[in-house]
Amino acid sequence: MTLHLIKLCVGATSVEDLGAWQKVRLEEQRKSGLQARLFHTTFQAPKRQEELLDGGSLYWVIKGVVQARQRLVGFEDGHKKDGSRCCLLLFDEELVPVRPVPRRAFQGWRYLYPDDAPTDLGRGDKRLATLSPRMRRELAELGLI
Repeated sequence: MTLHLIKLCVGATSVEDLGAWQKVRLEEQRKSGLQARLFHTTFQAPKRQEELLDGGSLYWVIKGVVQARQRLVGFEDGHKKDGSRCCLLLFDEELVPVRPVPRRAFQGWRYLYPDDAPTDLGRGDKRLATLSPRMRRELAELGLI
């Protein structure tokens, strides 16, 4: 059974901002001669990795609204800059905008079941995909979408 993760995206103001930051990070890795890949470090490794890798995604909460997802492609043991151990959540480069859904703040990551995951923009009501990210966020905050 497919399972997803949901995580706050601290620092980004929009899907486009997150995408630009990730693009810069990949370019910096390439220039440094490192393998270019996107990952997030987390203290706790998910226990249900097999289900997460069965088509699961990492859903990003940006400014209090679930706004995008990225497909999970793997997990690795890693170390933070201070030397402490961590888990690397590896994800695909494609940033997929999703139907905006308000979400309260929480710490760390949480499992997200497929029935609770927002649909990709462009599926169903294609008009949402044509709205600006700011407009989608504002409508979601008002509970209108």
